[in-house]
Amino acid sequence: MTTAPERTADLYPTRGTEEVLIERKDPVVWSEPGTPGPIAADELAGFERDGFLAIDQLITPDEVSVYHAELERLIDDPAMRANERSIVEPRSQEIRTIFEVHKLSELFAKLAADPRVVGRARQILGSDVYVHQSRINVKPGFGASGFYWHSDFETWHAEDGLANMRTVSVSIALTKNHDTNGGLMIMPGSHKTFLGCAGATPKDNYKRSLQMQDAGIPSDETLTSLASDYGIRLFTGEAGSATWFDCNAMHGSGDNITPFPRSNVFIVFNSVENTAVEPFAAPIRRPDYIGARDFTPVK
Repeated sequence: MTTAPERTADLYPTRGTEEVLIERKDPVVWSEPGTPGPIAADELAGFERDGFLAIDQLITPDEVSVYHAELERLIDDPAMRANERSIVEPRSQEIRTIFEVHKLSELFAKLAADPRVVGRARQILGSDVYVHQSRINVKPGFGASGFYWHSDFETWHAEDGLANMRTVSVSIALTKNHDTNGGLMIMPGSHKTFLGCAGATPKDNYKRSLQMQDAGIPSDETLTSLASDYGIRLFTGEAGSATWFDCNAMHGSGDNITPFPRSNVFIVFNSVENTAVEPFAAPIRRPDYIGARDFTPVK
């Protein structure tokens, strides 16, 4: 465990009286050109341009079965429902998210350390990495709620204290992603502009925001402008497919009102050279199980 240092200079002010749009000040791909890794040069160029990389099959069907069974084990465990790491649907009271699964499950810890996974994170971020956040998301059919448009970095900067955009996420599908069951949507190219949101961060904001977002929400006018500039890409694919996306990409997902469930495991890697400091726009840090204060590199 490493103690977070004091807050550094704020390159991306947010949660003020008005929204602000700021040109990105950090690289998207941090490794030197030609650095070896599992991502081909043309794919890395696409990630630099669009802010995401889709992979048709990151893990095999047999592996999907193992990880999906582990997901089911966790959400069916009565002890997990009472665990502070679990977030439940406001309407159904069913578990929708469990945080820090790489510490709750040896299987998900091995997945985070799998060269196919962590190798891509190191290649994008140009350094060793640690897990800033991990979780499983469960979207059962018939009414599971979505996640409104947002930039993860805006929250991680404001409430967790990540100073720079040197963080990347991977969403690995454990069920089929249809075009109708609440899949991930990203605005390609939006990662090049930081949107500082209006409105102060309430104390313990995370307790509400994980069920229904409030602070850190872009205005309708700005979202309309961004969507007009960048468009929207919806990700579909078989179980075992994956989407890597930059921490500042504007993204969200809709409700799932179909009969087809959508579940995924979500892992956030941060550079060991970008460890969390004190929050930039929140009165207190979020809990460690949401924004890690253990900066041990993934090996």
